[in-house]
Amino acid sequence: MSFATANLRLHSLRRLRRRLLNRVFAVAYTAVILALFYHHALTLLQSTNFKAFCISFTIFVSDIILAYMWSTTQSYHMNPVSRQEYPENLEKFLDRKDFPAMDIFICTADPYKEPPINVVNTALSVMAYDFPTEKLSVYVSDDGGSELTLFAFMEAAEFSRIWLPFCRENNVIERCPDAYFSSNYAQNPKTLEIKMKYDSMKTRVESVVEEGKVSDEYISNEKQHQVLNQYRTKDFTRQNHPSIIQVMLDTKNDKDLMENSMPNLVYVSREKSKATPHHFKAGALNALLRVSSIMTNAPIVLTLDCDMYSNDPSTLQRVLCYLSDKSSRPNLGYIQIPQRYHGLNKADIYASEHKHLFQINPPGMDGLDGPSYVGTGCFFHRCTFFGGPSSLVQPEIPELGPYYIVKKPIANQEILNQAHHVAGCNYEYLTIWGSKIGFRYGSLVEDYYTGYRLQCEGWKSIFCDPNRPAFLGDVPISLIDVLNQNKRWAVGLLEVGFSKYSPLTFGIKSMGILMGQAYAHYAFWPIWSVPITVYAFLPSLTLLNGVPIFPKVSDPWFLAYVFLFLGAYVQDCLDFILTKGKFQRWWSDQRTWLIRGLSSYLFGFVEFITKQLGIATHGFNVTSKVMDDEQSKRYDEGIFEFGVESPLFVPLGMAAILNLMAFFYGGIVQIFKERNSDGFFVQMFIAGFGVLNCLPIYGAMVLRSDKGRMPTRTTIISTLFVGGLCVVTSSALMM
Repeated sequence: MSFATANLRLHSLRRLRRRLLNRVFAVAYTAVILALFYHHALTLLQSTNFKAFCISFTIFVSDIILAYMWSTTQSYHMNPVSRQEYPENLEKFLDRKDFPAMDIFICTADPYKEPPINVVNTALSVMAYDFPTEKLSVYVSDDGGSELTLFAFMEAAEFSRIWLPFCRENNVIERCPDAYFSSNYAQNPKTLEIKMKYDSMKTRVESVVEEGKVSDEYISNEKQHQVLNQYRTKDFTRQNHPSIIQVMLDTKNDKDLMENSMPNLVYVSREKSKATPHHFKAGALNALLRVSSIMTNAPIVLTLDCDMYSNDPSTLQRVLCYLSDKSSRPNLGYIQIPQRYHGLNKADIYASEHKHLFQINPPGMDGLDGPSYVGTGCFFHRCTFFGGPSSLVQPEIPELGPYYIVKKPIANQEILNQAHHVAGCNYEYLTIWGSKIGFRYGSLVEDYYTGYRLQCEGWKSIFCDPNRPAFLGDVPISLIDVLNQNKRWAVGLLEVGFSKYSPLTFGIKSMGILMGQAYAHYAFWPIWSVPITVYAFLPSLTLLNGVPIFPKVSDPWFLAYVFLFLGAYVQDCLDFILTKGKFQRWWSDQRTWLIRGLSSYLFGFVEFITKQLGIATHGFNVTSKVMDDEQSKRYDEGIFEFGVESPLFVPLGMAAILNLMAFFYGGIVQIFKERNSDGFFVQMFIAGFGVLNCLPIYGAMVLRSDKGRMPTRTTIISTLFVGGLCVVTSSALMM
């Protein structure tokens, strides 16, 4: 039966009309960039002294980086597409008994930064999918090796026997318990009874986390006691423990209250040893990939962050609209659903929705070979992890192969023994795991790197962006958490950009120039820090010293700067608005880009360089998902959260102080004393634009008294550094 009949289809594709305007604009913008480079070359050749040459050369280098990074964004504008699924037609093509089995991977690493009750909510939301339960298996990876997380899932397994039939009987859409009971749900005796049981479970889980251990009063039977005893040996630590695999629910044996089969629920904590180096999330995912191969080996694999709960029970049917149609895209490897978030404040002050990464750029990549893998909400064909489409690699044992059929139940002792074996910390030693098969090692951003390598091997992908968000996750509500997360990404991206698999060389050769450039845009994200830092400091420093560095308003070259600035910003704003964004959030997005450039990207760039030189650096850090009441209140009100002393805040404070000085003092001097506003207009505009973007920083420095204000010591250090910088610059320009 055809999947593309005129009146009955599973999905459709539409090329967006704006692609033609994008191409025309790209040609015009490129022409002006080349003209500006010609102007820079003339300026360098006509420099009368070394100081003028150094200033012109610095601006030239900055503009080259800006131009290159702009060129990489054009890959997303050449052929953007939009897709639509029709899951209501699915059962006319595919009987429910023929739905493929699915393994769902959920990863957590720290019970204090990633509260177990949140992980439980995520697991319960996907266990309750509108899908044959006997074909669902949920694997939870606890890389923190914590009895607190295991206890939480003991509780969740029991609550799920009540929750799953309740969702089916009442056609509940929000199947994450916490989200459901936070909504305007129908309050009747049944729902109130369910809520009481959920609150009881939540209280028990949060109590053991607060105590830091599972005391005997929370253990209800001898089996639980035996399971938890694995964590209580004297040598057991987070970084040194045996593999632990616990079948919490078995679809063959466990039933809900209505006597329906339950999905499989398996807890996994891979073996760790202080003597054995281990990879973080990618290593945990590879352990899950092997363990699930031994136990269920479903042909479809979903990876999900621990805080990214399901918001639509029909998501699997939507994805099956593509997976069931072999003509949807040749060599289809995975389907990426964008990350969406709940709890964002009105202005999204930290640009936490990452609209470019998750919603603006993917349709452009989908018009080429498909979007990148972003670590969560991604459905893979299992075979995708075992080599290219035409050259699948056979793993070391047949049971790990993508097409191996598991014939024994998951609780069978032989199966469990083998699962423990492949979860061992030494199992991957001298194998091709992480290099040629599985999730790939070699970068802190293992999701980006894995998707990139898979597409280089020939796999394609599809971007699925339903109107109702398929998944919703938490956002960090503290600026330091946002910046640390982005710094980690910056280091990981540069690890790929400057590796032998660089998108500029290996990527373009494997996928073509547009896809290579699309991946290069992410790989070289951190080099935004160079032009952002230059433009944050150099124009203001020269303005304070009365040195013009840009064309006068009356100079025709001034129009080139106007066109390039307005062209880039207007296109970016239109992209944002056209993807259902709001102007206020776009402003936050571009401001956060500048903040990242002066902090996360800059420090990430420096950390990458020191790492290459063999100097010790910080490792992987988990972003905190814990909400403080006062922080939450300030976040909801749109107030920036600084609160702690951090070197990341110093360049931000310096830029804020310097641009304020330059705009008011330097600008006033030029207008009223020197009568030369024409020659300094661009510098004054840049300083004023900086001041406008730094308004939250000024408030945090001098106007606020709450705990989230900028630490006084950071403000003093920033002021002293600005003073020293001004003295050094003034001396250098006077020489």
